[in-house]
Amino acid sequence: MNTGSDDRAEAAVASDETQTSVAESGHGLGSKAPEFIKARRMLHLSWQVGIFIIGLAVVVLGIIMLPLPGPGWVVIFGGMAIWATEFVWAQLVLRWTKRKVTEAAQKALDPKVRRRNIILTSIGLVIVAALVGVYLYKFGFEMPWNIKDQ
Repeated sequence: MNTGSDDRAEAAVASDETQTSVAESGHGLGSKAPEFIKARRMLHLSWQVGIFIIGLAVVVLGIIMLPLPGPGWVVIFGGMAIWATEFVWAQLVLRWTKRKVTEAAQKALDPKVRRRNIILTSIGLVIVAALVGVYLYKFGFEMPWNIKDQ
């Protein structure tokens, strides 16, 4: 694959800078298991299986909560955080998600976007109030399933 540079030193410097910034931030990728568990292969594998099963149970519980009352998305991301203690792919998904949520929050705080959202919400409330008014004018306080003749 052509990266646009044939200079090997340039690539080595870039990867060293990336490793340094990850090491400085203290958010390295990989297992967060205690060292005595990582030192023994079978114990570490058992640890990873246990973390995967616990994380899977939490994610499935969150998926079940999506249509039901409950904080479904929060529980799903909690399960992802459990997985992120052991698996690099989950750590990368959480980093991406945090970045996207931060970008969305910054965009929502933009005065133009806030003004647009307030205007759209107001228009929606006026439409709903008008529909409720028409219904009350025509049928009164009668529930729709009790209306016999129109």
